Order: sequence, then C-alpha cells, then structure tokens
Amino acid sequence: MIQVNESQRLQCRRTWSRTADTCQILFNIHCFTKTSVMPPPETMYCAQQINIPPELPDILKQFTKAAIKTQPHDVLQWAADYFSALSKGQDLPVKERLEMPVATQKTDTGLTPGLLKILHQQFAPKETITKEELLQKWKGLCLPTEQLDTILALGSFSENIIWMQFFALGCSALGGTITSALKHACEILTEDPESGAAQIPFDIFQNLYTYLAHLDGEIPKEQIDSFLHSLEEYAECQGGMVQPSNFTSPRSAE
Repeated sequence: MIQVNESQRLQCRRTWSRTADTCQILFNIHCFTKTSVMPPPETMYCAQQINIPPELPDILKQFTKAAIKTQPHDVLQWAADYFSALSKGQDLPVKERLEMPVATQKTDTGLTPGLLKILHQQFAPKETITKEELLQKWKGLCLPTEQLDTILALGSFSENIIWMQFFALGCSALGGTITSALKHACEILTEDPESGAAQIPFDIFQNLYTYLAHLDGEIPKEQIDSFLHSLEEYAECQGGMVQPSNFTSPRSAE
C-alpha cells in the first residue's frame, strides 16, 4: 500500500482546487456565450425614411450636364473648382457647348475657344488680375501649366496682369496669326447668336489688334493705322461694331 505523507496530501488538495476553479470559469464562459445577445443586424431603411435634400437631384443633374459639355481631363480637379464657384456664386467653369479641339492643337489637352471664354467670363469684371488668381482658374480647367507659362512669358507679365492683354495672347495661342486671333476674339466676345456675324465693339477690337501688332514688332505703324482706319469705316456703317468678315479675305490684319 502506497504511503502518502501530509505534504503530498496538501499538494493534491491545491491541485484539485485549482482544477475546480478552472472548470468553474470555463463553465461560466460557456453559459455567458449561450445566453448573451448577438449584436443586431445593420438597420434597414425604406425609401420613405431616407431624407434627400430637395435641391440635390437638380444640383447633380446640372453638374453632370456641365461635365459632359466641358469634358475636363481631370474630373476631380474640375469638380472641386465647379462646386467652389457654385458655393461662392461665381461664374462656373462650364463650356456653353461641347467642342472639338482646334486644328492647330497637337493634343486635345490645351486651351480651346470654349475654355478661353470661360476664363473671360470669370475675369472680365476685373481689369487687372493676379498670377495666382489666373493659375487657380487655369488649373481648375485642367489646362497645362506649361502653356500658361508660355503665354505669360510672351506677354512679359508681372504679378499683376491686364486681363484683356492676356486674353489677346490667348486668342493668338488659338489661331497662330493675328487675323486668326482676332477672329477667335470676335467669336468669343460677341453677344450674337451662334453662327451669327460675331460682332464686337470697334474700340475693343482696336485695343486687341494694337496690342498684338505692337507685340509682333514687325508691322509698321502706318500699316496698323491704315488697317484700323479701314475697319473704322465698317464700324460706322454697323453701329460701331466690327465682325470677322470685315478683316478676313480679301483684307488681312497682317
């Protein structure tokens, strides 16, 4: 018969006591798991319970139409500028209609008549703008900054920019020649309906042409004066307005 001393008995009692405690803990966990309530499933709502702001559908509809007409190359960048202008009550960066890139562009990522018209609508109320303002709107239309830098360098602009001078160079970037630039200017600035005569006031035309001709540096002053005099004769018969047909073939601004 195995003899068990008092020390061994004490050790056995401690072991059984710990085992019993462990079993009790496991039993309690088992009971809690079976009786605990599982988290409820995600709450489902019916259409009548969802509150849609009444103006939201029209805002999204107008935004979608604007994006389709403008065809921005970076939708997120353009959308940020769109909603920023919308919230501030400013002119939106939206083309009047869908347009194809002009023939002189090697890619479809540069300035177009429609985009230049957007810029003009945004800056026309100001006679002078800053480079920072121009850069912000330029990027908002997803236009390449390299093209902006080229135009700014061509005009030798400082921090403050006379908008109509930049506009003239923008038209020049579209057309390549002074005649083409002036034609673009008339088509962008006119209040005539599409496919109309594209008339603009003679004084605006005179300022644009004079600026471009002087910047060109190769057109004699006598030729500039003669050209403007001939256009002024047209303007006198057209209520102070001139139009592309007055200075395109057979007459030329060059």
